Order: sequence, then C-alpha cells, then structure tokens
Amino acid sequence: MWFSAIKLAISAGSKIYANKQKAKMAMSDAQLLHAERQARGEEAYQGKLLEARQSDWKDEAVLIILSLPVLVLAYAVISDDPTAMDKVKLFFEMFSQLPGWFTNLWILVVASIYGIKGTQIFRNGKK
Repeated sequence: MWFSAIKLAISAGSKIYANKQKAKMAMSDAQLLHAERQARGEEAYQGKLLEARQSDWKDEAVLIILSLPVLVLAYAVISDDPTAMDKVKLFFEMFSQLPGWFTNLWILVVASIYGIKGTQIFRNGKK
C-alpha cells in the first residue's frame, strides 16, 4: 500500500515537473516569437514596460492636473460669482495664447504617459 502511494506521488510529481518545464519552454518560444515580430515592426514592446506602469502614479497625477481647469470652471459656473468667471475666462484666453511648441510638447508628454503614439497627432492620424 505504501509502495503504491509513493509510486503515485512520484508519478504525479514528475508529471507536474514535466508540465512546468513545458510551460517554461512555451513561454520561451512565445517570447522569441514576440521578439521576432518586434524586430519586423509588426508588434510594439509590451513586456516589462507594462508591468512597471501598473504600479505607477503618473497616470493619475496627469489626470488630476488635466481635470483641475474643468473643476475650476465648474466652480465658477456653480458659484455664480462674476469675478471667478472673469478669472476663468482670462485663464483660458491666456492658455490659448501659449506657443505651439509648448502645447505640442504637453500633448506628447501626456500621450507617452498613457502609452499613445503622440506622433500620430502631428501626422494627422497617419501611421
């Protein structure tokens, strides 16, 4: 009885080990295939970069920064304060007068944080 239990345990263990080795080989093959596709330009890099971005706070910080003018505008409208509305109008007038290089740079930074190819914006969406 003990002999058959030990034999079963060894058989199960060897099967699990073999499956783990097959999984490692399959992952290695998949990584190689992905690298070959990247080299041909068919796929974009996705590995460690995406893993690193999962614990990153940049996305949330940029979202908060971009949401601030909307919140200020909402406050000016809801508060019904004419001086607040005048200040918001002045802000957006001044903001619209920023140089093109600065707004383009801002778009590229935000796009890169969110993983978007920002250069497509300047090519009119052409790849």
